[in-house]
Amino acid sequence: MVTNFHELYRTYAQDVYRFAYWLSGNAQDAEDITSETFVRALTTADEIRVETVKGYLLSIAKNLAFQRSKQAKRITFLDPDLRTASYGPEKEAEVNLSLQSTLRFMQTLPAIDRAALLMYAQDDLAYEEIALALGISLAATKVKIHRARLKLSAHRMQQEE
Repeated sequence: MVTNFHELYRTYAQDVYRFAYWLSGNAQDAEDITSETFVRALTTADEIRVETVKGYLLSIAKNLAFQRSKQAKRITFLDPDLRTASYGPEKEAEVNLSLQSTLRFMQTLPAIDRAALLMYAQDDLAYEEIALALGISLAATKVKIHRARLKLSAHRMQQEE
């Protein structure tokens, strides 16, 4: 149970940042979105229900990311310097190329589909929480996640060929 704002931030900031980073594709935007998310959560007049805190915060972050995207009217790709593990230079280059290709592909998905998939796969939210956070029906949530997973799978299979 989250008892104060400091604990709320410490518990969820990393999840909100990671989610914002995947949505925006930019570290600076993700930091801004994360900060603004917690400012809005702190200043809200509504009481935050503990069982949906993560979904509530991700919903705010999603709205902020979509708002920024509409304002910018551009696609930003993620940093090419992302590193996952210590490989030899050849393997690391291969992994980075594959990761960059997947990240670029994720940026081509409709924003709401990308958000639904990330909430499901990365943040491990239930379909019901995702539907509530995105403001869509439970059935639409399941369809969006399923279709996004199929597209991602097809993309990855194409990369392996």
